[in-house]
Amino acid sequence: MKPDVLLYTTNWCPFCHRAKALLKEKGVQWTELDIEADPAHRQAMIDVSRRNTVPQIFINGTHVGGSDELYALDAKGELDTLLARKPPAT
Repeated sequence: MKPDVLLYTTNWCPFCHRAKALLKEKGVQWTELDIEADPAHRQAMIDVSRRNTVPQIFINGTHVGGSDELYALDAKGELDTLLARKPPAT
């Protein structure tokens, strides 16, 4: 079972690169939406996260937040648990 991971990013954002590095280290694949490449992605990100900074990370439908929150979850040992949860049925 693979987790459903969605990242709203830009390609120049160092925090986006940092978040992707941690996910890569965990062997996780993700869907990435560049908010600069498509303005609709920016609006969708703001609508679902209520934030306008990148990255915005969603795992199995749960809004994690940004890179700092992702690393905080990992430090508390909670990221692996979240990644292991079954994605919601669509």
